[in-house]
Amino acid sequence: MKAVIETGGKQYIVSEGSIIYVEKLDLEEGKKIKFDKVLMVDDKVGTPYLNGVEVTGEVVKNGKAKKIVIFKYNQKKKYRKKQGHRQPYTKVEIKSIKVK
Repeated sequence: MKAVIETGGKQYIVSEGSIIYVEKLDLEEGKKIKFDKVLMVDDKVGTPYLNGVEVTGEVVKNGKAKKIVIFKYNQKKKYRKKQGHRQPYTKVEIKSIKVK
């Protein structure tokens, strides 16, 4: 069974046992999480969300992604700016998809 969930302003296709990286959530490792915003399950599509469908997962890890380098410059104005960024994420393992 596959489902499409929404969290952190993004949509993810999930199935039982899949691992997803979502925007940082304020949960510790080992905690359970319920995703209520389910857009689609198999062939059922919500308007915009489905009622009575629940996707549960478990937080595996909180961390930061690899560093990306942002480099801005103007060629003839001697302007150079180098900046780095590491996006925080939460690694979630999907445990079950329940349709009521």
